[in-house]
Formats: sequence, C-alpha cells, structure tokens
Amino acid sequence: MPREPRRPGAAGSTPPTSGPLLPSISGPRDLDGLTPEQLDALAAEIRTFLVEAVARTGGHLGPNLGVVELTIALHRVFDSPRDRVLFDTGHQSYVHKLLTGRQDFSRLRARGGLSGYPSQAESPHDVIENSHASTVLGWADGIAKANELRGTGAHVAAVIGDGALTGGMAWEALNNIAAANDRPLVIVVNDNERSYAPTIGGLASHLATLRTTDGYERFLARGKEMLNRTPVVGKPLYGTLHGAKKGLKDVIAPQGLFEDLGLKYIGPIDGHDVAAVETALWKAKRFGGPVIVHCLTEKGRGYQPARLDEADQFHAVGVIHPDTGLPVSASGADWTSVFAEEMVRLGRERKDVVAITAAMMRPTGLHRFAEEFPDRVFDVGIAEQHGAVSAAGLAHGGLHPVFAVYATFLNRAFDQVLMDVALHRLGVTFVLDRAGVTGTDGASHNGMWDLSILQVVPGLRIAAPRDAEQLRAQLREAVEVTDAPTVVRYSKGAVGPAVPAVGTVGGTDVLREADAERPDVLLVSVGALAPMCLEIAELLDRQGISTTVVDPRWVKPVDPALPSLAERHRVVVTVEDNSRAGGVGSAVAQALRDAGVDVPLRDFGIPPRFLDHASRKEVLAEIGLTAPDIARQVTGLVARLDGRYEDDEPAAARERETARD
Repeated sequence: MPREPRRPGAAGSTPPTSGPLLPSISGPRDLDGLTPEQLDALAAEIRTFLVEAVARTGGHLGPNLGVVELTIALHRVFDSPRDRVLFDTGHQSYVHKLLTGRQDFSRLRARGGLSGYPSQAESPHDVIENSHASTVLGWADGIAKANELRGTGAHVAAVIGDGALTGGMAWEALNNIAAANDRPLVIVVNDNERSYAPTIGGLASHLATLRTTDGYERFLARGKEMLNRTPVVGKPLYGTLHGAKKGLKDVIAPQGLFEDLGLKYIGPIDGHDVAAVETALWKAKRFGGPVIVHCLTEKGRGYQPARLDEADQFHAVGVIHPDTGLPVSASGADWTSVFAEEMVRLGRERKDVVAITAAMMRPTGLHRFAEEFPDRVFDVGIAEQHGAVSAAGLAHGGLHPVFAVYATFLNRAFDQVLMDVALHRLGVTFVLDRAGVTGTDGASHNGMWDLSILQVVPGLRIAAPRDAEQLRAQLREAVEVTDAPTVVRYSKGAVGPAVPAVGTVGGTDVLREADAERPDVLLVSVGALAPMCLEIAELLDRQGISTTVVDPRWVKPVDPALPSLAERHRVVVTVEDNSRAGGVGSAVAQALRDAGVDVPLRDFGIPPRFLDHASRKEVLAEIGLTAPDIARQVTGLVARLDGRYEDDEPAAARERETARD
C-alpha cells in the first residue's frame, strides 16, 4: 500500500531552526520535517550552491537549476533507494546528489570527485550511469516488472525531459509500459521546451499545446460548481459532462496522445511549486498504474546569465565567473569550430550539401550553417537512428547529407549506417565530434568505439584528420564520395599545431623520414595523435632506434601502399585514440597478413574497458597512451628483436604486464 503523505515533523532528522538548511540534509528523509517556507529556503540555497560550485569546475548548470523543486518533491514522495528514482540522461542529477548526501562538489567531474552523472559507485540512490538519452523509460519498465514479479511493493519514478521524449526508444518503452495498466510506474516529464536547444518536432508542438491550454480539471470544476446550482437539470447534466470527460479533454486540454496509449495523465503542473508537484506525485503514486506527471520548468531557473543565454541556457559550462556567467579564460580554436567554418564554405559552393543534427545544433557547430542556410539543415531531435535513415533518403533524392553527431552517439545508429546507407551505396557523410577520450563526462561519453564498430561496414571510408588543415581537406574529400558512406572523426577541444607532411607514399602522408637504409620502426599515427607520435619518434631516436612516422589520413580502407612500406621496416607500431579491440591496429595487422608481410606489429590504443571520469590528459596517462610510455615499450620490443633481452626475465615480465590491456 502507498504511504500517506508525510507531514512536518515526520521521520527524519530535526531541521535547524535557523541558519542554512542544506548542510543538515544527509539523505531524503531529512526533507520530511521541513515546512513549506523551509522548502522554499532550501531550494534557494541549492541554486546558490550550484551556481558557485559549478562555476568553479564546469558542468551541467542550466538543467540542474531547472529541477530543484521537482527533485525535492520526488524525494519527499518516494522512498529512495527502496523506491527507484531514475534520471534521463542524468545530467540533471546534481540536485539529487545533494539531497542524497553528496555535497562535496569541489572535484565535480574530476578524478576522485563526483561524476557528472549518476554513479552506482557513489551511492545506492543512483541507478542509470548511461548518459545516452531516452533510455530511462525502458529501465523503468524493467524495474517495475521486476518489482511486480518479486512482490517488493516498491515504486519507480522516471524523470525524462521533453527533449529525450523525441527519441524513438522512449516511445517503444511507453508502448510496453501502457500494456500493463495495473503496474505502478510514475513518469515525470520535465518539460522545459529544451534538450540542448529548444525541442523540435510534433511532440514539442503537442506539449506546447498542453502548456498553453486551460486544464480540463479546472474547466470541469467550474462547470460542476455552476451546474450544481442549476435546478432540476444541473446534476444530471453534470453527470453526462463527467462521463464525456475523454472527449472534453481532447478539446479543452489535448492530452489524448498519452491517454490513447493507456497512460493516466496529470498536468501540466508548475514544476517550481513543491506543494503542487508533491500533490500530483502522490496522486500518481496512489493510482496503482502507469501515470504521466507533466511538469513545466525553466532551464537555468534563478540565474539570470543562464536565462538570458538564448543558445542553450547554460546547458553545460566551463569554468565561469559566477556573478557574470562569463568564461574565466578564452579558449583557442577547436575542432568543432574548424568544421563549422568549412561547412559554411561548402554550403556556399554546393547547393546539394545539407546538414543533419540530432538535437545538438550548437554543440556540433552546425548552428553556423543553419544561420546561413536555414532550409538546408534538419534537426531530427534525439533520434540518431532516424537521422541516419533520413540521410539515406536525402542522398537517394540527389543531395549530399552531412550528419554531425558525437562519436559516442553514432553507436546508436549502427544498423542504419550498415543496412540503410552502406547497403544502398549512398553518399552520406557522418562527422564524428568528440572522438576518442573525452574525459570529464565519463564512460558513456568517450568516443572510443567508432573505429572498431565501423570497420565491419562494407564500402564505408573513414578519415582521421591530424590538424585543422587536414580536417578541412578531408571533409571536402568525403562529400565528393557519392557511392558509399564516409566518416570524418576528430577529437574534443583545441586543435593542435599544423603537422606538415614531408612526403607521401600512395595515399599516406609521411610525417617523419628515418635516416637508416632499413629503419627499425614504422609508426602509424591516427588522427590528432600525430604530434604525440612525432614525440615518440624523437624519444626512440635518442635510444638509437630509427623511426618513420606516417599518417594514413584515410584509415579505412587500409592504404594498399602500407604493407610494402611496412616490409621495409623491422617492426610496425600503430597508435590510435580508439579501442584496441578491432580498431585501426587490427585492420593494419590484417592487411599485412593478407599481403604476406611478416613483420611484427604492436598496436597501442584504449583498452577495452569503461574509463572513469577524469581529464583527457589523466585518462591517457592512466591507460599508457603517452609518448614516454609508448616509447618505453617500443624500445623493449626492438631490444628483444636484437636479442638483448633474451635472458632478462624482469624486462620480459614488465613487457607482459604492459601488454595485458
């Protein structure tokens, strides 16, 4: 049976009678005894805390400022962790962390500090660590089924933004959730009209209608009062009116989209009114079946710089001045801005070039293209699968679509890349931002799988530019391909210095030539790791190991010139910012075998494991993807080829240790 609403003075620690309230909250039950006035004061304290803390570290500020009262109400109504409170995508979980005993934000998103997303290692109150959108309803459906089968009596509350509701997985889950109308599950739609930027599409229009139409319940209440005062016909007429409520709801507040699925709908509710949200949640919790509670919130609530930021209302910020919201330091040119500028140039030159984004216009740099060519850019919402298939249709229709997406999010559209684009030999260019180790956003945001996953796609070609000049050139090369999908992938953050080629072999750029007649090492550099590979070569040179450094530019398919080049060296080394499992190193090794080139190959990359949040530099150091680490291992490899370590068991043991990953 659901518990009755708690009243002030219920279980939980005694709130302070004066001074700050937030330090007294060590868990959700400490909220139970707070008065309405104290709850308002706590909400204000949380917003002040968030602005000051996130300004020092960077992080997702706007989304969390918008869910303060909503999260307080959730934790007063539901008994976490027995009841599961789930967040999609989790970037709005900072308030949840504060209310569940995690108030040290000094190292937010840094090594050893709090994750920017829910983390099971941090707290039993956290569940979903995956920060890919639109998954929460599937999780909620599964947990609710498990609760039912095990007879736990626990509840599930799933918080999903209006932006995440544009994802197809959310609607697949709703279809299944609605199939069991007696299984308790509360879905809280956090409707702030945005994901990163304003939410688009038919669902957004529907929610907008719900926001701006007088609610059915208020209409019915006024009608009941009036009709009950009408002699003779009043009460019978009210009964007819109440019985026709579904039809009236479609007219007065068109919420039929949800109720036609079999989901009870409550709302819209002011998401910044704790009492109103609590009342709605208690109604939903008591209902005993799936219920949608539609809450209207403001992203960036209470922080004027965020509210005035039309782009994304401080969805994610770096280190900023808390008073002004301005960045503490200016950043140099980054990969995204280089792509953005070149896309505009391409758009001016070619009317057939169009752009696609999955709710990430500004983060991927396509906002500049959209400003100049608004009719040639398509935001599909958080729907990468649909975006890829739509791109296939655009290409079939005679256009060349460029789909800009974070590398980690293309994982979701693999089947569509394979079966809809590649199988049909269509010219679609996928531009993968944030490829490789991204660091602070943790395991699910590292773009470390694309070079492995995409290796199996027949005909697909992958470019990995090493600098800004190559990004511009290879993007242009990619959009010239009309009979196969192309991929251009690049890193997060600032672009490094230009790395000129000193020669070419086939389609491969030679970045450093060795002096020896038969050099020791052929070092194959992938993408932005070129400066590090040149540093490795310098370190090897000091050890008397001659090294040639090459950049294949297009890493799939393997350049046919590479095996013959490898044959002129004693050992081949590949270095990539991608998983070692099935990546470029594996592809080069297979190419050497196919060509009958029997040269030892050692591949360096990211080990096949999920990486904890930390800075990119710290993560690379942890996994041994640094110039000194790689140079040390290559030195040992060459020494063994020379027979110098044949009887050196400690050295061999060290080499085995480093090779385990």
